[in-house]
Amino acid sequence: MPKAAASAVKHKFVVDYSKPAADGVFDGADFEKFLHDRIKVDGKAGQLGDSVKITRDGNTKITVSSNIPFSKRYLKYLTKKFLKKNSLRDWIRVVASSKDNYQLRFYNIAGAGDEEEEE
Repeated sequence: MPKAAASAVKHKFVVDYSKPAADGVFDGADFEKFLHDRIKVDGKAGQLGDSVKITRDGNTKITVSSNIPFSKRYLKYLTKKFLKKNSLRDWIRVVASSKDNYQLRFYNIAGAGDEEEEE
């Protein structure tokens, strides 16, 4: 019976990138490949095996399922690293929308510009 318990999903995190993808500035396929190449399992990057699975749901979400200890913070770190690599970090931020979800949103620049003009 221990084998069945080991294969059960311990952690399941979702990164929703629907807003940047709708504007055409974010490529889900590149992000999926980046995660696959960078997630470390037992200190080795790119060798996920059966312990971590990355699936892309259309052009809006990526789901990372893991049956080993996997930190949500690590997923946020890798997401921010991907944004920085593609020079998107100045426009897109990573926000936790629920306990196991992250959402990529644009910074609200319109509100900040109005305040400066009034002064």
